[in-house]
Amino acid sequence: MARQTLTEVAREVLERGNGKAPKPLTKPKDVIEFARAQGVVMVDLKFVDLLGNWQHFSIPITALSEEVFQEGLGFDGSSIRGFQSIDQSDMILIPDPTTAVVDPVCEVPTLSLIGDVYDPVTREPYTRDPRYIARKAEAYLKRSGIADVSYWGPEVEFFIFDSIRFDQGAHYGFYFIDSEEGIWNSGRDEGRPNLGHRPRWKEGYFPVPPADSLQDLRSEIVLRLMQAGIEVETHHHEVATGGQCEIDMRFQTLTRMADQVLMYKYIIKNVARAHGKTATFMPKPLFGDNGSGMHVHQSLWKEGRNLFWDERGYAGLSELARYYIGGILYHTPALLAFCAPTTNSYRRLVPGYEAPVNLVYSRRNRSAGIRIPMYSDSPEAKRIEYRCPDPSANPYLAFAAILMAGLDGIQNRIDPGDPVDVDLYELPPEEARKIKQVPGSLEEALRALERDHEFLLRGGVFTPDVIETWIELKRKEVDAIRLRPHPYEFYLYYSA
Repeated sequence: MARQTLTEVAREVLERGNGKAPKPLTKPKDVIEFARAQGVVMVDLKFVDLLGNWQHFSIPITALSEEVFQEGLGFDGSSIRGFQSIDQSDMILIPDPTTAVVDPVCEVPTLSLIGDVYDPVTREPYTRDPRYIARKAEAYLKRSGIADVSYWGPEVEFFIFDSIRFDQGAHYGFYFIDSEEGIWNSGRDEGRPNLGHRPRWKEGYFPVPPADSLQDLRSEIVLRLMQAGIEVETHHHEVATGGQCEIDMRFQTLTRMADQVLMYKYIIKNVARAHGKTATFMPKPLFGDNGSGMHVHQSLWKEGRNLFWDERGYAGLSELARYYIGGILYHTPALLAFCAPTTNSYRRLVPGYEAPVNLVYSRRNRSAGIRIPMYSDSPEAKRIEYRCPDPSANPYLAFAAILMAGLDGIQNRIDPGDPVDVDLYELPPEEARKIKQVPGSLEEALRALERDHEFLLRGGVFTPDVIETWIELKRKEVDAIRLRPHPYEFYLYYSA
């Protein structure tokens, strides 16, 4: 079976009815029949490492049997970051049949399956498997009696560049980014036409083509996402020059949305590469322009009713929603160890670039850590938007941690205080100093997580081992940056 053309892909997703995703398969037998009916010849088995990156291995379709879904397939856990030591390396991956889709970017017809990691001796789920942690968080929500489901809608921003070069040695260090769309190329004259029409600094939201040079590329990405069963609501250029973009997925349940975020990244990176470009989810690749966030929309539901809605409350929020906000704001310093988990994350979390550095909530105000969108009066649409996370986060861990913080707020009736409906960047200094802000570095967030993680341990959702391992891995990143000279230090200090 030849790879589908874009026209064929478009016809396929439209025939489903307004881009609706196909109903997930649930039985191994149905998955095998589906794969063979689609002409699949390979099966790609994916799982997520602790830091949030997909790992994979593949088998021929002839090796896929119902037994694989029961017994799993073995792999070396000691070669995966954050997993096993070499003396306990054997692990098992059991595919989840509900995740079966035809891989939308492989040239060879391939079935994609996401798997859960198990211990081969105890046959128990592996405690460091991020997908297991996400599923435990959903189970804890139900056991709490507060709600029976949570819905998640992250806005995952990213850049598409034309080239990237970087290196670091004992006596040098550099990076060099380029984008045909970048405003820094407005004066270029290299023997080829310079056609102009580029978004200026912080003016990429959102002019039509040709200034938005990535319209068709994003549309192709959307078609591939829909082909993979992901419902898409909108796509557009984002604020920064140089190719910043956003594609918004329709809300989903927690674990399923985390699955979709990884498929989203996978498709975007591969479609960009097929066009000779490179996509990154690094929070702050460009100095002097907006970084990429992952604004996380969320709500709690019980028996088909949105628990965040109350027409009498501020911005239509219920008291339960206010307490949920209180828990997130209270625990944000610790949460950011998972939600903004890189040293680069804190290049984004600075004033002046629409970054949410202030730990307050507000309707419509994008300078607040939590915003209550006001686009609709519908009770079903009422939600909160947590703006601090970024796309370098492991979505399974980030969503689970945010949910646990919100539930702690409800259980302990944590008051978030009064909303702040003014531009926080324009407050008088004496007023601004009263507002708590996010940590200024990854090291600060890790220290906060060390002090404040009991709320994550409830119901066995996170374990002390997972938190300790996470802090150990992330401290190595902090040290790696701390020990190396920064290029700008030479500008500041070489002649001192």
